[in-house]
Amino acid sequence: MGRMALDRGSPLALTVLALLRHQPLHPYGIQRLLKQWGKDQVVNVGQRAGVYRTIERLLEGGLISVRETGRDQQYPERTVYGITAEGEAALYRWLDEMLSTPRQEFPQFPAALASALMLAPDDLAEALERRERAVAKTLGHLEAGLAAEAGLPRVSMLEIEYLREVTAAEHRWLRAVVDDLRSGRLTWSLESLEEAAAAWEASS
Repeated sequence: MGRMALDRGSPLALTVLALLRHQPLHPYGIQRLLKQWGKDQVVNVGQRAGVYRTIERLLEGGLISVRETGRDQQYPERTVYGITAEGEAALYRWLDEMLSTPRQEFPQFPAALASALMLAPDDLAEALERRERAVAKTLGHLEAGLAAEAGLPRVSMLEIEYLREVTAAEHRWLRAVVDDLRSGRLTWSLESLEEAAAAWEASS
């Protein structure tokens, strides 16, 4: 099979290349390090199959190569991969692009908010309160993680610091919207929405 052109990297592909830039590894070692270093909070490594698919893609693209294949009692087969010169160039190119260029993404929460008017105000408030509790729990974990790793260089924890700030902002927003819903400052009815839609269409 010929090499694939990899013009863009995924978060997992970027992180795998970064780990292999540090040292050659086998897939299990990659997954273990991602979890051990807390990178599973920013890249999806829940399914080992995803790691293997990413490795295959990088291998086909010539960004990594097989360094050795060994066997032992714990792991029937361990293929160790290392980064190539082409892979190192791609790593720095992807890193610069992901750091400097905002990319339009389509997460599910804003999509659900776009259809939230289908719910009654009380139903929306109840759903957002459940989300607020979940977000508060996540925020607590992030705060605890930063506190536990306080001795590490700040640059090694920037992704957790960023997630903490984004999560804190979402929590504040959720609390404010729920307060507006519960107080009646934010409300609607089917009739009011139909009237607003008719008025908007008439003015367009």
